[in-house]
Amino acid sequence: MPRSVAVHPVHRQTVALALQRNGFLTQGDLAAHLEIALSTVSNFCRGVRVSIAKFEEISDALGLDARTLIQAQGRDAAVSETEAPPAFYAYDEGWVGRETWVEILQQQVSAGCRLLFITGIAGVGKTALAERLLMALADWGPPLRENFDAQDQGADFASVAARWLEKLGQGVTPCDRADVPQLLNRLSEALQGTRRLVLIDSLEEILWGSEAAEGSEFQDPVFLQFFQRLLAAESCQSCVVVTTQTLPTQLLTYGTRYRNFWATHLLPGLSAPEQLALFAKTGLAVSPDTEAHGYLVRLGQAYEGHPLALRVMAGEMGSRPFYGNVVAYWQRYGQEIEQVEQAIAEAAAGQAVGAEDKWRLDRFTRTLRRNVRARLEQTFLRLRQEAKFAYVLLCEAAVYRCAVPEDWWLSHLDYWDCDGETATAALDALRDRFVVEEAIAAGQYTLRQHTLIRSLALDHFQHLDQLS
Repeated sequence: MPRSVAVHPVHRQTVALALQRNGFLTQGDLAAHLEIALSTVSNFCRGVRVSIAKFEEISDALGLDARTLIQAQGRDAAVSETEAPPAFYAYDEGWVGRETWVEILQQQVSAGCRLLFITGIAGVGKTALAERLLMALADWGPPLRENFDAQDQGADFASVAARWLEKLGQGVTPCDRADVPQLLNRLSEALQGTRRLVLIDSLEEILWGSEAAEGSEFQDPVFLQFFQRLLAAESCQSCVVVTTQTLPTQLLTYGTRYRNFWATHLLPGLSAPEQLALFAKTGLAVSPDTEAHGYLVRLGQAYEGHPLALRVMAGEMGSRPFYGNVVAYWQRYGQEIEQVEQAIAEAAAGQAVGAEDKWRLDRFTRTLRRNVRARLEQTFLRLRQEAKFAYVLLCEAAVYRCAVPEDWWLSHLDYWDCDGETATAALDALRDRFVVEEAIAAGQYTLRQHTLIRSLALDHFQHLDQLS
């Protein structure tokens, strides 16, 4: 007997209607009512497996029969996998804003873009935006999808190509799987001749870098050949949308010849109005005449609109023991935000260095540690393994509270016996991974860290003496 089950795709709309019918304005309301994690409710509504006990508990609260929800019925029982609605990992009813982004991306795809990169730090909403784009382009038909963050499938090109070809209705024999050049030809021709959207999540998982390499490269070089063929083809009806925390340098160098066919977009955090809209979606009081409003605004500012962090905290505020009491949440954790605000104010007054700052934006609650810090830690781990001096530079530069000139950053590597060329390569590695932000301040080129990145980097900075 399975330990976990999921809502069948044909019943997801039924679940959404039941949520409203039973008076739950948001998934957060339902989670608070049942006193269970918001992520569990979200997974249930998105068709992701949850434990049988939780599945039955949620179904009962919605007045639905749990056994029926996991089964297809009537004509829908014969619906093939390619015809079923796509399962979304990140996009759900908590989505807010980003309308301009969706419009821009949709226009680029419709104009013939073949390769579209959505980049940014972990948790900023890359996957959710890509899935929202799939909805906007529903007339393109069921998308092909690959999530390299999942560890249960082969991530080499041959395995991926075989899966995609089978979803495109083409048979792939064991002998075919061993013939990589043939798979490359067949997949390239199929995508060039048929209009399909392809979504690749977490491309950084199949890239590698080193101090010697000029950027990140594909672990399996056939992926590079595949993307090159799509860009260089005389015509191509498909579009590949990629979310990644790291850009493949080799491909970008090649892609400069085909600027009309590819684009990259660095996704920022939510704007101030979008931040409040997110809180409102979870049922929190955001009216300007409430005491909660000011605290929510300050939370959004401290996290620079980071969607994952804000959703985690909104879930905490909406669940036990706070049940929507934003003021009580602030009284419990507000000192963490006040420390950040004080440091930023001191930086504006000229105190740019704060090596003794003790920011804990990524970890002052258990849920933040589990959902936000854990995601960001993967970026730091890859840096430490692949580009030691880039990791050192990121940690050393955390002493700066604000944007400072580039040479301030690079000066920290002088103490690590790092020559100028290697130091420049280290900084480029940080740029490629979007953990450093560039800005022009008072007419001068400067660098800074996102508050969440700095919070974690400060913690790592305390342990640099243990780096071998």
